[in-house]
Amino acid sequence: SSLSLHSAQFAVSSRMSAMADYSPSLLNLRSRSNARPSAAALAPDEFDDSANRTGNKLGGDGVPDPRDRDEDLHPAPACLGLAIAVFFVAIVLYLSSEPVVRPRIWTKEELAIHNGTVEELPILLGILGNVYDVTKGRTHYGVGGSYNHFAGRDATRAFVSGNFTGDGLTDSVRGLSPMQLKSLVDWQKFYNKSYIYMGKLVGTYYYPNGTATKELKWVHTNAKVGIKLLKQQESEEKKHPNCNSRWSQNHGGEVWCDIGYPRLVQKVGELHLTGKVSSRCACYRMEELSQSGLKVYEGCSSLASTCKVS
Repeated sequence: SSLSLHSAQFAVSSRMSAMADYSPSLLNLRSRSNARPSAAALAPDEFDDSANRTGNKLGGDGVPDPRDRDEDLHPAPACLGLAIAVFFVAIVLYLSSEPVVRPRIWTKEELAIHNGTVEELPILLGILGNVYDVTKGRTHYGVGGSYNHFAGRDATRAFVSGNFTGDGLTDSVRGLSPMQLKSLVDWQKFYNKSYIYMGKLVGTYYYPNGTATKELKWVHTNAKVGIKLLKQQESEEKKHPNCNSRWSQNHGGEVWCDIGYPRLVQKVGELHLTGKVSSRCACYRMEELSQSGLKVYEGCSSLASTCKVS
């Protein structure tokens, strides 16, 4: 029995000795299994050499320490804070450079002093009761400029009448054709797009509380009529195209049609569009010559494709 006990003690001692011999390897394996995977393990093979070139510290096994590379990939908190601060400063500077405009209600007396004579004041004008800052066009709207007659007032009518003196510089548009009213609406769209909107002018087109008057509603209603009539006219001209024409000092003028015969015809809706009756030269085919309202040019054969005109 003593021999058996001795043999057992020897076996346990031998096993403990073997474990002591292998314990460094076991401990190293355990620590390796708990560590994060290195960048070299996750990246392509060529990463190994680049790690050494960039000066990363090597671990005991010759593999770059991943913690060193993690530090390189994450910016320092101080740098990140500085970048954010610079970004917000840039936004503030940008916003402060843009003019802050609060549209308001204007009186004619207030508008009148913004006519370009006072250098420190912006130059304003009105059209259809809407006020715009045109200071950036000072060379045109300032004193001595070709459009200075528009500054400091609402001279809506002059935009289509061409009368820039006396009674022509008025906001009244009564008597204008639908086409002319459409043109005024187009002018206002131009100022909306090109200049700074400043508000509404009390008077013909707006009440003191900023609501539109019946006059402004009448303008827009008739401008829509002008748009409709213009489309009808364009459709008619596509159906019966205008004649070709030329003029020379030696031979005078002539009109001709490549297809069909020249005829004088009243423009569709012209009376409503412009307030005047006018005609145009259009080309009509043989089967269309019996239509009413067609006029043959004086001195020209009814079946001639070219006619002399004075």
